[in-house]
Amino acid sequence: MSGPRYVCIHGHFYQPPRESPWLEAVERQESAWPAHDWNERVSDECYGPNAAARMLDGDGRIVAITNNYARTSFNLGPTLLSWLEEHRPRVYAAVLRADRESRERFDGHGSAIAQVYNHMILPLASPRDRVTQVRWGLADFRRRFGREPEGMWLAETAVDTASLEALAAEGVAYTILAPHQCARVRPPGGGWFDTRGQRVDPRRPYLARLPSGRSIALFFYDGPISRAVAFERLLDDGHRFAGRLLGAFDGRDEAQLVHIATDGETYGHHHAYGEMALAAALARIDRESGVRLVNYGQYLAMQPPAWEAEIVEATSWSCMHGVERWRSDCGCNSGTGWHQRWRAPVRAALDWLAGELAPRFETEGAKVLVDPWAARDAYVDVVLDRSEGTIDAFLAKRGAPGLDEAGRRRALSLCEMQRHAMLMYTSCGWFFDEPSGLETIQVLRYAARAIQLARDVFGEDLEPRFRALLAKAPSNRPEYGDVDGIYRELVRPSQIELADVAAHFAIASVFDDVPSRALRGYDAELLEHDVAVSGVSRLATGRLAVRSRTTLEDGDYSYAVLHLGDHNLIGGLRDFEHPARHVGMHGAVRHPFDRADITEVVRQVHRHFGGRTFSLRSLFHEDQSAVLERLLEARTRAVEQTLEQVYDQIAPLMRFLQSLGQAPPGVFRAAAEYTVQIRLHRAVAAGVEIDLLRLSRVLEEAMEAQVVLDPIALGASLLGSLLEVVEAVRAEPESLARAQKLAELAAFVASSPWKMDLSSAQEALFEHMREHFTKWRAAGPDREPWLASITSAAVSLRVRPPS
Repeated sequence: MSGPRYVCIHGHFYQPPRESPWLEAVERQESAWPAHDWNERVSDECYGPNAAARMLDGDGRIVAITNNYARTSFNLGPTLLSWLEEHRPRVYAAVLRADRESRERFDGHGSAIAQVYNHMILPLASPRDRVTQVRWGLADFRRRFGREPEGMWLAETAVDTASLEALAAEGVAYTILAPHQCARVRPPGGGWFDTRGQRVDPRRPYLARLPSGRSIALFFYDGPISRAVAFERLLDDGHRFAGRLLGAFDGRDEAQLVHIATDGETYGHHHAYGEMALAAALARIDRESGVRLVNYGQYLAMQPPAWEAEIVEATSWSCMHGVERWRSDCGCNSGTGWHQRWRAPVRAALDWLAGELAPRFETEGAKVLVDPWAARDAYVDVVLDRSEGTIDAFLAKRGAPGLDEAGRRRALSLCEMQRHAMLMYTSCGWFFDEPSGLETIQVLRYAARAIQLARDVFGEDLEPRFRALLAKAPSNRPEYGDVDGIYRELVRPSQIELADVAAHFAIASVFDDVPSRALRGYDAELLEHDVAVSGVSRLATGRLAVRSRTTLEDGDYSYAVLHLGDHNLIGGLRDFEHPARHVGMHGAVRHPFDRADITEVVRQVHRHFGGRTFSLRSLFHEDQSAVLERLLEARTRAVEQTLEQVYDQIAPLMRFLQSLGQAPPGVFRAAAEYTVQIRLHRAVAAGVEIDLLRLSRVLEEAMEAQVVLDPIALGASLLGSLLEVVEAVRAEPESLARAQKLAELAAFVASSPWKMDLSSAQEALFEHMREHFTKWRAAGPDREPWLASITSAAVSLRVRPPS
């Protein structure tokens, strides 16, 4: 007779902090195309799908949509949760809801566990950083999930005794490790025996007794099954996945826990449709007699560890050499063939910088903070909520008595400096093969921001020495030579000062009828703003106040911006010093503009603003793209109209030539291709106003003209229209016309060869049917038209109507 059997699947969902240290926003990452950035791409491929995982019947139709998070154990890193909260609020809400549901399922134990804040490798961290990383991770968890976490995920499962002490000191009950990280174990009342080489039995929990007298529970996951999930395509079949887990029990007469841990991104990002395989496996295990799904907290409460374990010091799950992947050329890489001799010098440079900043923070911080290091630990409250109330409360408790405005700014700048001094140790900076990749550039940008803040606060420049140390780190890319070359080319240009932010707002004011007054990380107030128009030229003059939301640094500026049409723009910015000087500047540029003397306007801009002039290039990248799109809009439309006129004139001739088997001239084909593509995109992207008859006519035209279509772009546009129509149906469930349009559009989509991910539309339609079908069926024949239309749409979109 075997003992109780339990299964737990843990997913480590994580993205590194990707925000610009200056703008506090994630900028476009071209390598993530077609997404804006990697957070967005992985969210759409993994985090969202796991919150709404589709389950299929034998005919491939959706029969259920389930939240995988609610039935597994998981951690989502604080930096990822912060991004989800702002950019994917529905996914964020689903994660929080899953934790609440898991508490009901698992006897009050939530499935979410905490993570060290920004994925720092704790065995390589300073003692102070180690403590702050744990405290920030716990504080972030409490704020989001509204409870104390029971467990905590260590970055890369990197562990040593000091790290376990840091967790236990903060009340963390357990952590999860790889089997090769167990050194030895002993049963109750027995002696120790060696388990190195992954010989630990993962089916029971263990207790680590620490030198301080504290203890913490350890779960060593099943290595072979975890590896099969991550790397051996076990997710190709959800039922086979479940079978592998269920087959890991033996016949012993005691409780057993079969559990695995992998990157959460395995389920959908690394392996397409992995979230569906996970959902299928969970459903099968749920149906299995004598086996229960659990999370670690519930299992620990039912089966406290009787065995003890000791760890192998300074080890991790992703480096066979311990933690060397984050400080040396140990041989762990991504298979590019490149060396990683840069790793050690980059860490040495950051260690030097951290060592320079810490004593200065302590000395200078003591002047504006009651206890600088306690203030750093508490500063996470401000990071989580940048409101004035939170800042005031933080400074009231942690700031020195009687702080003036300059003291407040200094205190916040010091804390921000320390925040970036921790962010620069994010593990991803060393994980990959080449330091010119996104991840290493990002940690260098955090270091650059810390240096900039140190310069502002201490009045000394640490950058020359830091860059000299970076020059010792060789790059694999000859165009950079070393990491200092990478810093010079890819980090330095991204740095901004407050005046750069003011210039950005000044330029934006020329293009917006109501100028933007907010940029993530900064607020702006237009104290004066005047726009004059003459033909295609525009002149904006005014006064602008800018304030940093992080350090409260502020500035007051006078500006003038002259836009001559297209990309031709020149502007100037200077500190506001005196009303009379400001009025003089305004008149000096406005008078010649009113008489159309543009040369004189330009001369006056240079005269009044000296070397502080700027162009359209001074706009930050995201808004630069938006402004350029606006500038190009009129020109593009004019060219399109010309091409359409030409095409309409030559289309009959093209058809005649094709009927004779003659190829039309290349210039004819170019006009036809562009015009038909544009008309097709307009028809496809019409949203709730989409006209399928017109769309069909344009498609016929495309076939006649033998136009090669873009299936990805057209699919994205058609999907957008489908989602709009589905949401319109949900917003107006009583509208039969909406339901009929959805049925027609869904049938068109089903027959389309274009590339589309229908999961969002399927999820919305599934929820709509679940909300309304029962009552519509009960209403009798009067509701048959609605039922028929929605059922038709469901059949087309491969969703099985509820029985």
